[in-house]
Amino acid sequence: MANYYEILKVSPKASRAEIKSAYRRLARKLHPDKNQGSEETARAFAQIAEAWDILGDAQSRSVYDKRLLHAQMHNSGGDSLFVSSNTHARRWRQMVYEHRYNEIIDRMIAEERRESLALQKVIFPTVALFVSCLVVAILRPQIFENSAVIGKIVLVSLFIAGVIHLWGRIKDGLERFTYGEADVHESILDDNEPKAKPFSRAFAAGFLVLGVGLSFGIGLLIGNIFQIFPASVPAMFSHSLKPEFVFYPPIFVLFVDVMHGFASRVDI
Repeated sequence: MANYYEILKVSPKASRAEIKSAYRRLARKLHPDKNQGSEETARAFAQIAEAWDILGDAQSRSVYDKRLLHAQMHNSGGDSLFVSSNTHARRWRQMVYEHRYNEIIDRMIAEERRESLALQKVIFPTVALFVSCLVVAILRPQIFENSAVIGKIVLVSLFIAGVIHLWGRIKDGLERFTYGEADVHESILDDNEPKAKPFSRAFAAGFLVLGVGLSFGIGLLIGNIFQIFPASVPAMFSHSLKPEFVFYPPIFVLFVDVMHGFASRVDI
């Protein structure tokens, strides 16, 4: 039975990120296009691609780990405790199996949790950005215009921090969940690429731009139809568009993400 961990030169306890890093490093080194079509390197590339296909997926890796453990125990031969029919040896083997299986399950749960948190760090800011654009377009607040100098300084500072934070979240999301044309393939087969990264960066960028545009457009439409707040509190809300409206979405995203971060730590 092929040992995919040895093929990728990683520990059986390696995280998915470590396995992926090892695969990409070997893929760059062994890719047939960089080795004049060498048959030997092509076979090696196929092996690491197969190893990544198995170890890169949590469910497939769990099944493989159990098979590998079973094979290792039964291939030890001789009078080893792994194959002994002694009652105590069988009990010890059962304990080893349970311990290793628990390790596999714990690793899967931890991996899934990391993936879930990574996805949340993309979804929460994106939804917050769309919602904030909608609300700002409806209400059209004039907080900056009505603030004192210190208030304006605070708003500008929060805006800059919000933009930097939002850009960081978008950049991380693009790197983790999207692929570009120049990326090294995740598998030897091109059609396996979307399995790890389902969206192209062009699609993700278009989705963000379209989402912001639609949210702001719908907000303007609703605000123009009802005009409740500008009519009732004209000092706080504007009838027309103003440049200061760009301040509020990044600030809103920053606050939402900070609260989500605190909630995540409490949950942990």
